[in-house]
Amino acid sequence: MRGSWLNVAEIELSARTRQCLDRRIDDLAVLHTELAAWQQYTNSNQRQADWHFTTDDTCVKLRHLYPTTQRS
Repeated sequence: MRGSWLNVAEIELSARTRQCLDRRIDDLAVLHTELAAWQQYTNSNQRQADWHFTTDDTCVKLRHLYPTTQRS
């Protein structure tokens, strides 16, 4: 996977919308029930993110943001 944590958050919100909130829910209690069921299912079937951007890559790529930071 390439990108930032924000990409992962956007993907999760999109999935929640498609899988759980794909219809109008007029009752707040029903909304809470639907979200709780979706959250329980999602948490029990966790997916992993395979980050390719390492700490060393960060030091090189973002050195202009943190010029005085050095790794030991």
